[in-house]
Amino acid sequence: MKVIIQHNSMIPIYEQLANKIKTLIIENEMKEQEALPSVRMLAKDLKISALTVKKAYDLLEKEGFITTIHGKGSFVLPVNKNVKKEEMLVTIQEELEQFIQKAEHSGISKEELKKLILMILEDE
Repeated sequence: MKVIIQHNSMIPIYEQLANKIKTLIIENEMKEQEALPSVRMLAKDLKISALTVKKAYDLLEKEGFITTIHGKGSFVLPVNKNVKKEEMLVTIQEELEQFIQKAEHSGISKEELKKLILMILEDE
C-alpha cells in the first residue's frame, strides 16, 4: 500500500492515513475483503506510532470502510455506491481548494481561474 504522510501538514497523521486508505477503497484500488497491513507493520513502514495507525483504523471502522476481526486483522468492507460518490466529491473538493489556494498564491485571479476551468471543461 502506497501511503505518503506529510509531517508538516495541519491535518493530523491519523486523518491523513485514514483519508488515503478511504481513497484507495473508493477508487477500488483496495478490493472488498482485502486485508489491510497489520497495525505494527504499517506503523513500521511509515515510521509512525502504532497508536496512530490504530486510531486511523478505528476511524475507518467507525465510518464503515473496514472491519477488524480480533486475531485475524482488518479487512475492506463493501462500499455503498452513494457513499462512494459522496466521498469522491469530498476528495475532489479538497483537491480543488488546494488548487485554488495555489493559483491565488501565484497571482492568478478568480476570473482567470474560472475561464481556465471552463475552457478545460469545454475541451472534453
